[in-house]
Amino acid sequence: MLTASESALARAVLVHGPIARSALAHRLALSPATLTRLVKPFLDQGVFVERPHTVDGLVGRPVTPLDVSPGWGRFAGVKLTGDRAYAVITDARAEVLARGDRPLVSTEPEAVCALIADLVDGLLAGGLPPDPVQLRAAGVSLGGIVRSGRAVFAPFLDWADVDLAPLLAPRLGVPVTVENDVIALTEAEHWFGHGRGIPGFSLITIGAGVGHGLVVDDRVVRAAAGADLVGHVPVASSGPVCLLGHRGCAQMLTTAAILSECAGALGRPVAYDDLRALVLRGDERIAPIIDALADALGSLIALVAGLTQQRAVVLAGDGVGLFVAAEDRVRAAIAAARDRRADAVELHVDESGFPAWARGAAAVAIQAAVDRIDLAKAPIV
Repeated sequence: MLTASESALARAVLVHGPIARSALAHRLALSPATLTRLVKPFLDQGVFVERPHTVDGLVGRPVTPLDVSPGWGRFAGVKLTGDRAYAVITDARAEVLARGDRPLVSTEPEAVCALIADLVDGLLAGGLPPDPVQLRAAGVSLGGIVRSGRAVFAPFLDWADVDLAPLLAPRLGVPVTVENDVIALTEAEHWFGHGRGIPGFSLITIGAGVGHGLVVDDRVVRAAAGADLVGHVPVASSGPVCLLGHRGCAQMLTTAAILSECAGALGRPVAYDDLRALVLRGDERIAPIIDALADALGSLIALVAGLTQQRAVVLAGDGVGLFVAAEDRVRAAIAAARDRRADAVELHVDESGFPAWARGAAAVAIQAAVDRIDLAKAPIV
């Protein structure tokens, strides 16, 4: 088990490496001697490596950056929806090396575990370069309430109190971490994505649902993980009525609600990609709907930024493509909803869609693997 100082060191090198020792010591507020003492076992064990010398741009001296060893292994991330599993294989920095997805033939936990194992094994065998540690850990994310790795309530899968990790770990042969999908995506954005280096920000996800993650003082807020935090917040006084009878709540931003309303205007069913193409072409039949949705999304972003007092907001999810098509309107709505004396919202957009969710699952697996580092083990070869 790592000490607090060792854990902070491992995280700093993982997130910010390759990084010079001087920069690392400054970031962690450590003396050079203390840093040298802490780094040595990571080098001896094979977790860290020293990169080739570079020149420090400030003083012109050669430095030897520290980095995570390429041999530290690969990680699997799986996002479960109600009818599909999306998987990625990543390196230790959550960079996606391979991806794939499969329909769920059954939502029975054992059947889901069998499908995940087959999907992950197929990705690992799909021509990736050889690696000393083929797979170090895996993560699974899903919508619902997850406590201590147990899916207490997962409505899309019709699960209640399912302990998935002990079922899946023997099939994969590695430790498995299970997490709420929004929390996992927030962790990924915080460590490796658009929120990297930002000590506080909100994540808003749009797609099958509307989710909210929060980072304060460089830590993801996990209270009430999986609970509905923003899904029914009022965002448009004259918007459509959701299934719970709320008029103009954030549910109007879900993919299903958008497609339903636009289908009514078009007089026919419409797929998401087709709708995005129509928006980009400026189709007048749906223009009023898209304008109202852009205004509602801008109001939601401004509201979240105001209530959390975190002016940085990361927008992500499989429904983010419509934001890109109406970006100017959304940004104008954010500005209109903010006090003119307030700092402008710093908006970051993750356009990667479903792979971002699976990458989030890989990120929590990476974090758990950091916590399991054993500096007394034999070095990686």
